[in-house]
Amino acid sequence: MQFTKMHGLGNDFVIVVQSKVPANAAQIAQSVCNRRTGIGADGLVFVVSSEKADCRMQIFNSDGTESKQCGNALRCVAKYYAEKIAFEKPQEISIETGIGIQKIWLTYREDEVDLIRVDMGEPVLEAGKVPVLSSEKVVQNHSISLGESSYRFTAVSLGNPHAVIEVEDPEKVPMEIVGPQLENHPLFPRKTNIEFIKIHSPHEMTMRVWERGVGETMSCGSGACAAVVASVLNKRSDRKVTVHLLGGDLLVEWSPEDQHVYMTGSAELVFEGVWLQKPKKAWSNG
Repeated sequence: MQFTKMHGLGNDFVIVVQSKVPANAAQIAQSVCNRRTGIGADGLVFVVSSEKADCRMQIFNSDGTESKQCGNALRCVAKYYAEKIAFEKPQEISIETGIGIQKIWLTYREDEVDLIRVDMGEPVLEAGKVPVLSSEKVVQNHSISLGESSYRFTAVSLGNPHAVIEVEDPEKVPMEIVGPQLENHPLFPRKTNIEFIKIHSPHEMTMRVWERGVGETMSCGSGACAAVVASVLNKRSDRKVTVHLLGGDLLVEWSPEDQHVYMTGSAELVFEGVWLQKPKKAWSNG
């Protein structure tokens, strides 16, 4: 299986272009994404043809679960399509995802894609659609307990669920402990992504993220968008914010005109190769 390894601010993916998504894609993702015995990645992305858009992408997390939306993967696929598939340098493309068709705009530096701006769509705030279990219509600055500790979160969906939590210092959050606990908390029937943010000014914040089905990653595009939406709802930021992540910066804007969230950032090609699928050797007593 031919592949291309790419990353969006350190959130890395194995990109595979073929005619269709295999039936055992979840199992392949677990093998491919393993960082010791596979290629190593946060997710496996299949790029196939689309009757509605320039191409269609389907993403599987490293644990084999499917994700309908991923901002960083969208930027990677957009760069791949523009540089490897398109006959000329397109300024705008469309990609079909699990939540519909998403528009993307590209700028170039010489022959390579420089920055990618993605229309992430309109955020979903209704509790039952995020989903989060609550009698409130919009879950905003809501308390959640973990043993003796507690946090306050705002729930947002951008095709995948997010719980955004403002803290004094994201670096001091014991992510390996609270990340799995929050991801699997009973309040979230489909689990959730968690963003810990520190707001520096109305136009700037720092974020760490625990991704559902993956663990802590260096960045999360949809998570950065959710963080800005939550901050606007809580009157903690303006609608246009630079989000600092472990892997770099994203510019996020929640447009007051169409209520869509727009994310701008980079993507990089790391290497190309062939993954050799070898059947497991059976043990023999002979």
